[in-house]
Amino acid sequence: MTLTPAIPGLEATFDVTVRVGTVSDYGLTRAGHRRVIDIVGGQITGSLNATILPGGADWQLVRPDGAIDIDGRYSAKTPEGELIYIEVSGVRSGSPDVLEALLRGEEVDPTQYYFRTTLRIETSAPGLAHLEHSLFVASCVREVDTVRYRAYRVT
Repeated sequence: MTLTPAIPGLEATFDVTVRVGTVSDYGLTRAGHRRVIDIVGGQITGSLNATILPGGADWQLVRPDGAIDIDGRYSAKTPEGELIYIEVSGVRSGSPDVLEALLRGEEVDPTQYYFRTTLRIETSAPGLAHLEHSLFVASCVREVDTVRYRAYRVT
């Protein structure tokens, strides 16, 4: 008998609004064009409810073609005081005009660019341990001072 792997699906799990602060542009470093964007707060709602804590950041690399490699890390706290660590990795790409507009902080229709991420979650809270046993993907929207996304659990 030959076993067939399960076909993954997507299960909408929670919505996230990340408030972003100052963009520090480090310019061209040995790793590439580095930008660091402060995470100053936000909310998680849905099957997980929590407040995003200030102090995280997105350590971005801007590629020569204008696409951006996303490397975000931040913490959140549930109403019960449970801490959650979220690590986000992804890519934002699109036409040069659209990417330039996003870099200037302009509002752009999210259908005009590609912004997808994966999420990994860590927590010591027993009631949230199931989050550590799943992978999540998200489709994101970049707004002037926020990043919004819906996280989907890969089934």
